[in-house]
Amino acid sequence: MTAVSTDAEPSADPQAEKKWRRRGLLALAVLLPLTLAETSFDSVREWLRGEDLIARDIAFGQSVPFGGGSWKLADLRGGKAGRLPEGAFAVIATFTVTIRDPDLQKQWLGCKLMLIDAAGHRWLPDIIAGVGLPDGVMNCASAIFSGAKPGDTITVGDTFIIPQDAVKTIRPAVGLGSERPWYLRFQRPPK
Repeated sequence: MTAVSTDAEPSADPQAEKKWRRRGLLALAVLLPLTLAETSFDSVREWLRGEDLIARDIAFGQSVPFGGGSWKLADLRGGKAGRLPEGAFAVIATFTVTIRDPDLQKQWLGCKLMLIDAAGHRWLPDIIAGVGLPDGVMNCASAIFSGAKPGDTITVGDTFIIPQDAVKTIRPAVGLGSERPWYLRFQRPPK
């Protein structure tokens, strides 16, 4: 058996040590961004699935297939109603949907009705005291569990509170979990 020396040997070549340090730093500069990209890929993919990012502009009166149904803007109306703050406006947007795929719990998961103005501001549905949906109109959650069958036509809508200065440029939109990052943005009804 041989004895092992515990004395630290001085580096034979200081140039070689500098060379390996530079290589190590270069490898770190390359591998660190790759590691961050790999670990964040799933998060970015989930973010894209959860956001309405890419609009499909739809003309008023046009019916388009989206999330297991054919969507058409039925009505967009508004006014001062209920107990609204000064400068606020109540809007009701309704859509008719002809069902093609009855699995609305899968197709419409994350259903989101919204209003979007010309500047890109978004408003989600809100509860307005004294203002309700018209008879026969369901919100997204009610429609998902309505038991609609293929060929049925249902009316989906909701109420919104928006600033009065945005009234002239708002457009109704629909986002569904099964279609994200795409969403439908409808033209306003003609005056």
